[in-house]
Amino acid sequence: MPFKQPADGNVLSVDNRTHNALQRSLRSLGERGFALLTTRWTALQHTSLSPNRLGDLVRAALVLVHFEHGRIN
Repeated sequence: MPFKQPADGNVLSVDNRTHNALQRSLRSLGERGFALLTTRWTALQHTSLSPNRLGDLVRAALVLVHFEHGRIN
């Protein structure tokens, strides 16, 4: 849970601001990954596979995304 800005006009401590920044960066990575999988791999939006097979499909899509972004050769 992020720390909220105090209502009395004070600023958050450095530790709390750092915590919020780290949480934002992690959340943005997760949201970006999910957006890539759902928008670029439309097969995931309309699938009726069993959970085991769906996991295989997601892993394959992730490998393709990593390849496309130059993380694997």
